[in-house]
Amino acid sequence: MTLSTLVAAKAPGEELAEPPFAVALVNELISHLTRAIRAHQLYLHNNPTYQRAIESARGAFRAVWSHTEEIAFEITETQLKWEGRVVLNEPDKAADNLPWLLYKDGVRELRLLRDVEQSELTELIVLLCRVRRAGQDEDDLLTLLWEREFNCVRYRYVDLSLEAEPIERLDDQSREKLKDSAEPEPLQENILPPGVVSLDAFDTTLYFLDESEIEYLRAQIRSEYAGDLRKNVLAVLLDIYEVQTDVSVRNEVFAHLNGMLVTLLVGGHYTGVAYLLREVRTCIERTSGLTDTDRQALQSVSAKLSEHDALSQLLQALDERADLPPEEDLEAVFAELRPSALGVALSWLSKLQSSRVRALLERAADRLASANTAELVRLIGAAEREVSLEAVRRAGAMRANAAVPALAKLLTLTDSAQRLAAVIALGEIASPGALQHLEKAIEDHERDVRVAAAKVFASKTHRPALSRFEAAIKGRRLEDADLTERMAFFEAYGAMCGEAGVSTLDGFLNSRSLFGKKGDAELRACAAKALGKIGSSAALASLRKSAEDKDVLVRTTVNRALRGGDR
Repeated sequence: MTLSTLVAAKAPGEELAEPPFAVALVNELISHLTRAIRAHQLYLHNNPTYQRAIESARGAFRAVWSHTEEIAFEITETQLKWEGRVVLNEPDKAADNLPWLLYKDGVRELRLLRDVEQSELTELIVLLCRVRRAGQDEDDLLTLLWEREFNCVRYRYVDLSLEAEPIERLDDQSREKLKDSAEPEPLQENILPPGVVSLDAFDTTLYFLDESEIEYLRAQIRSEYAGDLRKNVLAVLLDIYEVQTDVSVRNEVFAHLNGMLVTLLVGGHYTGVAYLLREVRTCIERTSGLTDTDRQALQSVSAKLSEHDALSQLLQALDERADLPPEEDLEAVFAELRPSALGVALSWLSKLQSSRVRALLERAADRLASANTAELVRLIGAAEREVSLEAVRRAGAMRANAAVPALAKLLTLTDSAQRLAAVIALGEIASPGALQHLEKAIEDHERDVRVAAAKVFASKTHRPALSRFEAAIKGRRLEDADLTERMAFFEAYGAMCGEAGVSTLDGFLNSRSLFGKKGDAELRACAAKALGKIGSSAALASLRKSAEDKDVLVRTTVNRALRGGDR
């Protein structure tokens, strides 16, 4: 098909052929497509408005696929045409108008195949929006389309660099003659990249390749194109770096490696990023005769991804993507993070909206924390509250005894959430030093902190804390406390006091006032629970005295303790 055939208008009075299906479906498709492009410019990818716009566009494509396998649009400066009919008219040649956006870069026909909306629609929209914002030094639309190698998007274009010089102003008659005599512009297809020879260009002869040889060549070509050229380029650069000792050569390779890292990150080629970082580390270990300057330069390439700004931008980009790359690619990238990235990773865990990215980052953070305890301990005292809380949780889960002093300092802060997290972490570590620091939390002014500390001591035998619990039980500390706090303190006391505490608890459970009235039902139930913790014969005898108590709460708790439910 020639360009003149593609863009020629119908002669006046000539009727257009009946389209294969209703034009209204195509009009609706174009309308939803332009809305989706506009939504991409205005909203983040996790915004409901953007997601609805994309889903509406996909629905419009599905309606068209019920009638055809592909749809082709002719492109002029201001219009998109289908089957000779205008389906989008944008009179102004503005950068935001879709026809002009395609036309100015040489695209003259756009052909969309079935299933484009499932796998490649969002990427096509991203490219179009990227071209709209591109500066003079950035790639044009044809270059971006060629790099992406779409499966369901086909296009025809003219090479603008080969177009003739602008024609001088002529009268109407001369212009018509020139138009009739003009050679049609060759229309090129994107079937093969420039410079690749097609077998179809050769005529078969008596001495041409047989079918098996042709199939062999095709298989080799497929294998060549299936390989990752980026990895080959990186391998060549690093080989040059190892072999060539000239300073200027190594500096040039170093500059290329930095540029490749940025290019791979921006393009979302995370497998290539992980490969680059691994190979640079191997190059440092394998190359002999490296100067300190060379070693530091190579290490800076590996460390760049772990820097605060670079890693933050990467995580934000992943969180905003509608379609994430394969999980193994992201795992490979996160596996290359340095210890310095731990703080950034912890700060982003509470910000991420994508559950998949959060799960991957949590695993990376756990790996970095377990391998770098000193960095984890440092982050416990971080000024950023969320970083400190995440570091505290991991220190507790790892039972990092080295974190005990840093956790103890948190118990003096005014932030109750940090004190509570520190109590839980100290309880998980449960070393003698951790429990000793935890004693302070028994008298904390925050109820949740006191309860958490009491529950820790109820499960851990730490007799030095017994005096604090005994003072709380015998004093007036628990008079205004709720049932949960009372239970926690009595259980902790029962877990530590042993036989010596039976008489004290029996006094709570079974003693009467001067007028024969028993004490507070909640305190009596708490005492029964503590006696059940002791479980000795004297404790059980004390419990049996109240086995038929009139109060339901006391009776239920006593009978449960007698059955051993509290031990």
